[in-house]
Amino acid sequence: MSSEGRGRGNFLRPYIILAFMAAVALPVTTWEGFYIHEAHAAIEVTPNSQTTNSFANAQLLYTLKGHNGTVKSLAFSPDSRVLVSGGAENEGVIRLWNPANGKKLGNINKAHQTAVESLVISPDGQTLASCSDDNTINLWNLKNFKFSRSFVGHTSNVLSLAVSPDSKVLISGALDGIRIWDLLQQRPLGTLVRFDNLIYTLALSPDGQTLASGDNKGVIKLWNLSTGKLINEFVAHDNVVRSVIFTPDGQTLATASRDRTIKLWNINTGELVRTLTGHNNWVNAIAINPDGQTLASAGRDGIKLWNLTTGELINTLSGHTDWVSAIAFSPDGKILASGGFDQQIKIWGTPQNLINTEHQLLNHFKKSGN
Repeated sequence: MSSEGRGRGNFLRPYIILAFMAAVALPVTTWEGFYIHEAHAAIEVTPNSQTTNSFANAQLLYTLKGHNGTVKSLAFSPDSRVLVSGGAENEGVIRLWNPANGKKLGNINKAHQTAVESLVISPDGQTLASCSDDNTINLWNLKNFKFSRSFVGHTSNVLSLAVSPDSKVLISGALDGIRIWDLLQQRPLGTLVRFDNLIYTLALSPDGQTLASGDNKGVIKLWNLSTGKLINEFVAHDNVVRSVIFTPDGQTLATASRDRTIKLWNINTGELVRTLTGHNNWVNAIAINPDGQTLASAGRDGIKLWNLTTGELINTLSGHTDWVSAIAFSPDGKILASGGFDQQIKIWGTPQNLINTEHQLLNHFKKSGN
């Protein structure tokens, strides 16, 4: 265990001290932990059991065009009705789409000065957070897509974001470390670690208690978010860790790397469960279907779909004409979105699932009177 997890002061100091430090906006070098309660999102989505394993027969449903550079990031709203995408270096734009019909809903122009590296939407569906190579994190009201505020504190590229299940805490990973932010009060809470190995990716466990980080040296670290202490660390890959994600049951962590592999780790024991090999170059991103059965991975050779239980490769989706750089499953588990260096977004699934989704949306609008 490294020094980040030891001798870092009293993590249980009165919360009022933390609030004062945040209010005066001084650099905070210690994460003053507090308990994060697992919360149910305001909009609950129940996956359709009929969609299980449907991605073995997935096909291209829509191609979304509008970005003028690489699609760097993708995220779905909790109700699966909105897909947001982040643009690359010279664009800095966020685009919003209806994934059920492939139509564009709008743009957030000049969202950042440079690439939008990561996007997350809070589980309550209220806030969109974006981070960038311009060192900032921006918050947007998802109801009207208006800017709320910027979080400034990182001194280098911010590459990854994660949000707690109760929508109260935002975590950011950057080349200069990991910071914690109060999403409701929109203020800084503290710094988990500074100037560690360069942080490329973050993921939060489903119960909101464990944070996983992956860095440029192939190291995975697990943090207790309540105390700020380092739980475990291990060398997982031979190259940069590009993506980490927990399985829905929180028992397994999936990691992907430029070493061309995807690995599954037992969170409780730290043991390697399985290594998935098949990509011919860097693995840029991974995503797990909410049903917990299918993992999707993205790279130069397209999108590969894996059976998480057996490790079997069940499908390869070839539609992009260049590297696939971002990937995301919808929360209802019915569709998969991918973004690439070819400036395009692809929507994958089965036509029947899409028809069911459109019917559900029509019923929703009829009931709400919209």
